[in-house]
Amino acid sequence: MSTSELDRLGGASEPTTVEWDAVRELPPSAKLVAKVLEYNGTLTQSQLSEETLLPARTVRYALNRLEEAGAVDSRFSFADARKRIYTLTVEQ
Repeated sequence: MSTSELDRLGGASEPTTVEWDAVRELPPSAKLVAKVLEYNGTLTQSQLSEETLLPARTVRYALNRLEEAGAVDSRFSFADARKRIYTLTVEQ
């Protein structure tokens, strides 16, 4: 099967990126978390909580909202499988 056939069928597609417009409609805590991720790159939830000085619960809510908007990607940490690593997917 060729690449164009996979694309047409929804198979091999590029990871989608979201514009900052999607983040503008989110709460201030989500905007702060997005800017910290933009500045620092990849962080865990606890690292985000330390950097933003927000409570862990607020950071968790912000990350959920960012994930729903498609602005953040998460994956499991190889160093500690209990933790998730968050990366911003918004185009600069």
